[in-house]
Amino acid sequence: MRAAPLGALLALACWGAGAAAQQPAGPALDVASIERGRALLANRHETGCVLCHVVPGFAAGGELGPSLAGIAQRGPADQLRQRIADARLLNPHTIMPVYGNAKGLQSVAPAYQGQPVLSAQGLDDIVAYLMALAR
Repeated sequence: MRAAPLGALLALACWGAGAAAQQPAGPALDVASIERGRALLANRHETGCVLCHVVPGFAAGGELGPSLAGIAQRGPADQLRQRIADARLLNPHTIMPVYGNAKGLQSVAPAYQGQPVLSAQGLDDIVAYLMALAR
């Protein structure tokens, strides 16, 4: 199975008007952000997300971390973003890497010292993809 095409995501976003009535409407879909988020999730070398998580729309995923299926129903986008940026804030003993904060990291390759793995835009894009799956 390959990554879900963007059309499938948009179909998911538009499917089920009844479900939309039960949930508050989110911000308008930013198709470019969703597509960039999908690309970041797929990039095993840049983010590694699919190495540890089952991610909807991807053929393979790891089982070290929780499945990201249904992640949008587990909490608001800002909380999801916080978890990706620095899960240590919610669980100091987590094994999840820090993606949006370089503070307190050790044993970092010299080229990456002081830099987060993901930019603020990258974090927003991944959250957009994961939240779009619920629409």
